[in-house]
Amino acid sequence: MKTPTSTSRVVADRDPQGRRRFLRTSGMTLAAAGLFLAGCADDDDPIMMNETVNLGSGDIGILNYAYALEQLEAAFYAQVLQGDYYASADNEEKDILADLEAHERAHVDFFRAALGSSAIPGLEVDFSSIDFNSRSSVLGTAQVFEDLGVSAYNGAGRLIMNPDYLVVAGKIVSVEARHAAAIRSINIGTPTAFANSDVVDSNGLDVARTPSQVLSMAGSFILTPIDASGLPQ
Repeated sequence: MKTPTSTSRVVADRDPQGRRRFLRTSGMTLAAAGLFLAGCADDDDPIMMNETVNLGSGDIGILNYAYALEQLEAAFYAQVLQGDYYASADNEEKDILADLEAHERAHVDFFRAALGSSAIPGLEVDFSSIDFNSRSSVLGTAQVFEDLGVSAYNGAGRLIMNPDYLVVAGKIVSVEARHAAAIRSINIGTPTAFANSDVVDSNGLDVARTPSQVLSMAGSFILTPIDASGLPQ
């Protein structure tokens, strides 16, 4: 087992009570979410056609796009916690992965409740290419997912019209960025891993990807066909 470096600050003050407080706060936010998303009838509701999920259009489409990615991450971490690697990992890595699983599950619950009847259904995922008993396979995939998630929110932010939704997206991407930094630190194991030049450019700006780029990269892990043609450009 490679000894993790540069992660102590990321996982400071990690305790079960704190995690429960986080989830309780998320639950209270969920109650308000249905209210702040009410009145979005201008956007087309997502539909299923020939087993294909249509994300919808406008802001609802963007929120469903984010919801799809959160479903993928939550399903991944749920399976990580069942694998042999997690069972044999050191306490620091277990704490990080358990917190990431809790956060991603909270994000999924948030979007499902917030979108209500406009939410896309649960997606079918395929993790057959991942060895959940292997540290390198789990952490390597986690790094891909977290970096991809950050770039997805960065790229979609300019497409959101409602400032309230943009605030929520900003809060979630800040959490995803913490995830990416933590995973990079334990996976790559160098002091600069959290913000290498492959994710942060010379101007100090993070990578941004369009929905089509993100869905293409995530496609090998999602079996459910997704139609994103209605998303704003």
